[in-house]
Amino acid sequence: MYEKLATAAAHIQKVKPCSPKVGVVLGSGLGDFVDQIEDKTIISYDDIPFFHKTTVEGHAGKLILGKIGNTEIAALQGRFHSYEGLEMDDVVFPTRLLSTLGVDTLILTNAAGGINTNYQAGDLVVIEDHINMTGNNPLVGPNIKEMGPRFPDMSKAYHPELREIILKSAEKLGYTMQTGIYAGVLGPTYETPAEVRMLRTLGADVVGMSTVPECIAANHIGMKVCGISCVTNMASGIENVELKHEDIKDEALRVMEKFTSILKETVKTIGA
Repeated sequence: MYEKLATAAAHIQKVKPCSPKVGVVLGSGLGDFVDQIEDKTIISYDDIPFFHKTTVEGHAGKLILGKIGNTEIAALQGRFHSYEGLEMDDVVFPTRLLSTLGVDTLILTNAAGGINTNYQAGDLVVIEDHINMTGNNPLVGPNIKEMGPRFPDMSKAYHPELREIILKSAEKLGYTMQTGIYAGVLGPTYETPAEVRMLRTLGADVVGMSTVPECIAANHIGMKVCGISCVTNMASGIENVELKHEDIKDEALRVMEKFTSILKETVKTIGA
C-alpha cells in the first residue's frame, strides 16, 4: 500500500508540485464546484497509477489541484464505489492518496435520499455521524500500523469544529442547512420502502451509497473529516415517485449555486 501511494503521489508531484491542506470529494452531480478553483491543474484518473475509471454518470473522474483564495486544495471530481465491483482498498485509495499529498482536512460530499420527513429535495445536510450498513469496512484485513491504529476511535468521525464552520459559513451567506445522520448502504439498488422505514427507526436522516468508507479510512489515517449531503430526492416510499439517477443529477444541479457558495466559504475559513 505504501509503495502504491508513493508511486501515485510521485506521479502527481511530477505533473504539478503541490502541498494541499484541504481535500474535497465531490459526489454525484456536484462536480461543478471545481469551476471555483483557481490556478488549477487537472489530472485524469486514467493517468494516476492504481486509480480506476469511474463508471457512474455524474462522476467525471478527475483530480483538480489549485487554490480557493489562499488555501491550496485537492478536489476529487467523482469517486469509486464498492458496488462497481471494487475492493475496499481501491474505494479508499484516493482518500489515502490525499493524505499522502499532505491533506489533513477532508470534506466529503454526496447526493443522498432524504429519510427525515422534515427534509425536502434541495436541502443541504451537515453530517453529524453515520451508520455503516454496507456490511464492509475498509480496515478489514491486516492493519498497517504506520497508517493508524488497529481499532481507531470513531466517536468524532465528523469533526465538531468543522461542522460548526460549515454551518457558520452558510449563515454568513444567508443560507439555512439541516444537520443529520447519514446511513451508508452498499447499493446499487435504491432502498425499498421497508428498508427506509428501518433506517428511520435506527436514527438515519439521509441515505446514500458512499462516504462511509472514505470517512473511516480518513479517520484511521488521522485526517479531520466533515461531510455535506445534498438531498436530491426523498427516499423510497415517502413520495409516490420512481427514483431515477438522472433526476438526482438534475436536483443536484438545481442547488449548485448554494452548495458551491457554502463549500467555497468553508474551504476559505478552514484555510484561514
